[in-house]
Amino acid sequence: MLQELVIQTIELTPAASKAVTDILTERKLEGYALRIYVASGGCCSSVNFGMALDNNVRDVDMIFESAGVKVVVDEISIDYLRGAKIDFVSDPQRGEGFLVNTPNALTHNHAHDDEGCACGGSCSCNN
Repeated sequence: MLQELVIQTIELTPAASKAVTDILTERKLEGYALRIYVASGGCCSSVNFGMALDNNVRDVDMIFESAGVKVVVDEISIDYLRGAKIDFVSDPQRGEGFLVNTPNALTHNHAHDDEGCACGGSCSCNN
């Protein structure tokens, strides 16, 4: 009997998609994808995510498309990013950047756990 395998993909909000598309257009990076990965270390003893624009997709990478943006994730990072929602926010206190909200990352010690973790080292545990 065949068993159906359900793979949760990564979702970009319209704001995140627009931010990535704007960067790709501004830098004239045709054919590039948004690579999302688990970076070393992490905020608050949790998982820290990194992002890069990449045109080198390897055979072991997983490729998704969300809101018109190609997203690439390596075979290790996908375990943390399955079902993740990526947003782009502009907050007067935290600044501007991408926000990764994933159900598979370790629990954050934030005052508001449902806010996820901003990547790029901009995470503040003293919200």
